[in-house]
Amino acid sequence: MGRVEHIQHPLIEHHLCTLRDQATPPSEFRAAVQRLAVLIGVYATNDLRLESASIQTPLALAECQCLAGRIGLVPILRAGLGMMDGVLDLIPSARVSVIGLYRNEQTLEPVAYYEKFTSRIEDRTAMILDPMLATGGSVIAAIDMLKESGCKKIKGLFLVAAPEGIAALQKKHPDVDIYVAAIDEKLNEVGYILPGLGDAGDKIFGTK
Repeated sequence: MGRVEHIQHPLIEHHLCTLRDQATPPSEFRAAVQRLAVLIGVYATNDLRLESASIQTPLALAECQCLAGRIGLVPILRAGLGMMDGVLDLIPSARVSVIGLYRNEQTLEPVAYYEKFTSRIEDRTAMILDPMLATGGSVIAAIDMLKESGCKKIKGLFLVAAPEGIAALQKKHPDVDIYVAAIDEKLNEVGYILPGLGDAGDKIFGTK
């Protein structure tokens, strides 16, 4: 069974407070999303493999440790883009794949409209980026797409999750590790997280 890492840290609590406040303007919301992505990314990369490297410093030869494996970031359009730059700052060598999904508001089911995977996706640790894990439908669909392309090691990075979404994801893909800054109370009758933070995509891009 994949791990569920509920990451707790004073800075995470502070930035979550900014995200939850309906008065937060898009510019501050985007900045808080990126800062949280960095903090979550640090925890989510804790088990990445390292390899030895000999580096010449200005004074002497140093034995160092560098990342050994390939990393792929997979933001789910559109809200996942808000987390991408923060994690890319941590792992500049990561390649970016993109999955476009939207939720049918009547059925609450995900609908795929775009997919573009980087080369050698099957050799990479894929890190899905999505601010919200609500019903779990979109993330499950994204993982289905990744596995169909041969990807074997997948992690999910989220800002806020509902217990229902975590349970659905674990049931369908028990091998996927989940990293989340907040686990909220529940979903409402139309599948939004309570208390949540509203529509992350709209708040990141200022479309409402």
